[in-house]
Amino acid sequence: MTIVLRARIFHTPRDPFREAGALETVEGALALTDDRVGALGSLTEVQRQYPDAPVLGDGEDYLLPGFVDTHVHYPQMSVVGAMGLTLLDWLRERTLPEEARLADTAYAREVAARFLRALARNGTTTALVFGAHQPPAQGIFFELAAASGLRITSGLVLGDRLLHPALEADPETCYRESETLLRAWHKRGRVRYAVTPRFSVSCSEGVLEAAGALLRSYPDAFFQTHLNEAPAEISAVAELFPWARDYLETYERFGLVTERSLFAHNVHVTGDELTRLAAARSAVAHCPSSNMFIGSGLFPLRRHLDHGVRVALGSDVGGGTGFSLLKEGLMAYQGQMLLGSGPGGGLPLGPAHLLYLATRAGALALGLDDLGDFTPGRQADLVLLRPPEGGTLAEVLAQSPSAEASLGALFTLAREDSVREVFVAGEPLFTRLGLS
Repeated sequence: MTIVLRARIFHTPRDPFREAGALETVEGALALTDDRVGALGSLTEVQRQYPDAPVLGDGEDYLLPGFVDTHVHYPQMSVVGAMGLTLLDWLRERTLPEEARLADTAYAREVAARFLRALARNGTTTALVFGAHQPPAQGIFFELAAASGLRITSGLVLGDRLLHPALEADPETCYRESETLLRAWHKRGRVRYAVTPRFSVSCSEGVLEAAGALLRSYPDAFFQTHLNEAPAEISAVAELFPWARDYLETYERFGLVTERSLFAHNVHVTGDELTRLAAARSAVAHCPSSNMFIGSGLFPLRRHLDHGVRVALGSDVGGGTGFSLLKEGLMAYQGQMLLGSGPGGGLPLGPAHLLYLATRAGALALGLDDLGDFTPGRQADLVLLRPPEGGTLAEVLAQSPSAEASLGALFTLAREDSVREVFVAGEPLFTRLGLS
């Protein structure tokens, strides 16, 4: 079946960090042919190709590719807004006790359902998700994720020290329980598996070796963890791994740094680590609101890109301040402005950069080359935005001098209340998830 959507359309089929004019804007229509983008252009051009297709919309909505969140925690919805704590204290006092509650499977199911609905409400169609430490809770999450229609990559979180005691498991148990979940859920529908040690602080060499063994046994699985988020964390890693020259080597030794690896944060990174990340084709999830909220620091985007390291956006709920990647784009913009534009400073960002980071860059980091823009033939993941009537965003857009300025206003002001509908592979999700 084919339908035609009328809208003001934005996408970045090319990398704006490498090419001028990467942002493409169309005030016209997009044809959805089953699960694919069939055509993009003026309404007349699209209707010429699909004369019998129904036309939906009045042209006033804003149409963007579905957002790709490359770092978010399913168990942490309830700790969003826990103020006044830096990373290790925030984990100990607020986050790990909340994650321990997922031993109650009824509660885990409730949290998983709320989490998946929150992703969709904010226009996120694809996410790399830190799961639960408890296998039953992670299995529940996979079950609901598969039923949701969203594209979810996730995994059981691993650790055997310096956590809440209820969350720790020895290396053999970590391997066995991860493998059971991986074999049950990897590539089941739109679900994929990511081997997920929490971070080196909470993982002995035995757990990291178990993670490496899993990746050797299942080379099409993904890998995710944290890296260089905060100074106190980096100091703890140095004490726990005295043989490592830096934080990255604690993962490298066990074969965990590959083109299927995504590392969250990486705020306080050395040049040598960036060189090695680039050589491995690993990606970094930039989580600007979390970095600011927890006080970890400002992300050196220019240094990453100068070294050739791939970067995308992550919300990092619950250290982050919400699920909206539009908001994360704004925070990324502000962080780079604060760093300044001198040597080694920030990288000034425009609307095209923010859209790319929130869509196509994340898709590529997750190995989903068929997503992230509206090139005909791509998978039809998209979000329709319409500002609430009478609000500030509506007023700003009414006076916008250009399409690019309108996109900038969307990143600055649009949030959950502007998301009208979300499609994954051409399928509308709000009714399916009980959001209409």
